[in-house]
Amino acid sequence: MIPHPPSFDVPAARVVPVGELVRRVAALLERSFPLSWVSGEVSNLTKAVSGHWYFSLKDRDAQVRCVMFRNRNQQCDWAPRDGDRIEARVLPGLYTPRGDFQLQVEQMRRAGAGALYEAFLRIKAALEAEGLFAGGRKRPLPAHPRVIGVVTSLQAAALRDVLTTLARRAPHVEVIVIPTPVQGAEAPQRIVQAIEAACRLDWPDRIDVLLVVRGGGSIEDLWAFNDEGVARAVATSRVPVVSGVGHETDFTIVDFVADVRAPTPTAAAELASPDASALAVRLAQRTTALRRASERLLDVRGQRLDEAARRLRSPEQRLASARERLQSLERRLQRAAADALAATVRTVAALHLRLRSARPDPARSTARADALRDRLRRSAGQRVRDAATILLGARQRLSLLDPRGILERGYAIVTDGDGRVVVDASRLRPHERLTIDVALGRAQVAVVASPPTDETLSARA
Repeated sequence: MIPHPPSFDVPAARVVPVGELVRRVAALLERSFPLSWVSGEVSNLTKAVSGHWYFSLKDRDAQVRCVMFRNRNQQCDWAPRDGDRIEARVLPGLYTPRGDFQLQVEQMRRAGAGALYEAFLRIKAALEAEGLFAGGRKRPLPAHPRVIGVVTSLQAAALRDVLTTLARRAPHVEVIVIPTPVQGAEAPQRIVQAIEAACRLDWPDRIDVLLVVRGGGSIEDLWAFNDEGVARAVATSRVPVVSGVGHETDFTIVDFVADVRAPTPTAAAELASPDASALAVRLAQRTTALRRASERLLDVRGQRLDEAARRLRSPEQRLASARERLQSLERRLQRAAADALAATVRTVAALHLRLRSARPDPARSTARADALRDRLRRSAGQRVRDAATILLGARQRLSLLDPRGILERGYAIVTDGDGRVVVDASRLRPHERLTIDVALGRAQVAVVASPPTDETLSARA
């Protein structure tokens, strides 16, 4: 239920211009009605030079003007025609310059395509999750097929296009048509049976590649190729399958499952068949290359034969040459043996000389030992004399520093009770005991009086 639109009051004393009123009504519509899906029949379709589409959408109860701007209709992969039933996502509004009520179309699809498209997405997601779309399971097409199978309707224009293309490109290839309905309720099961029949054919009619083709149409027309059973039959086909269903913008489940997807039936025939004219050109090129290679090989082998003929000699000449070579090798062997013997003799003589020089001589060794003994005795005596001289000099220097030598000249060393040498008489105290060391002994003495100071000596003087 649409809520009751909010009212807007204008004071009675004020006169509202038409433009303002229309703008208010337009704003009210845009606020009150969100984007909605509506269905109807297209009529009075006009495609303006600006790229916008203008048409009416009607049913048996009413009709309304519609506009679909260029930036929106460019996203639509099909063009409507008068009489088409469509479903459109629209925003109600007013065209202010004329005050006309119109629907601004944001999206468009064929009537009933919404549910079919949802089913298409559901089947596609399920098969993709099973890995039937994976590139790793796709098989390459044979480069030179002997037999091409075509699964389609005998009344389909696609069959004529395929046969014409195959006759033009590869007239040498055998074509087997497996007829089947491609539209209607029984089409999916019949297509599955046709694919299975094509896979059962054996030699010599064994099919190398299978074309599953159909011309363009609406999503309902192509729905047989979105059937899950057909998709699984294509996926499990023994031979590679080329899908050529609809136009370039049409996509079906079979396109994703097939080994190769072609945009049109004609393109499917071109992908599956080699171009006979191109093959003829390549064959001519290979023939020319093979002939030239054979000619070059014959020339080279002829030159080698001529050279071998020039080198060919009679058996007598070959024996004489072998005899001369044998004599030469004999002389070389004799010279090599003589040289080896001479080298061995020289080596033995050198080793004999080294042995004689290395043999010990007792007399020479005894004389050398006596000489070394004399050198050792002389060297030891000299070292003893040098050491005595050094020791004498050290004793003389030490005697000069010996305190006893000084004491022998009449000097004495006086120390106090703590063993300190007395050098200042003014520091002595009466009755302090002192030790006097002289050259021939030690004496203990006591201080009987304080020694005179420098001032006392000066006063006496």
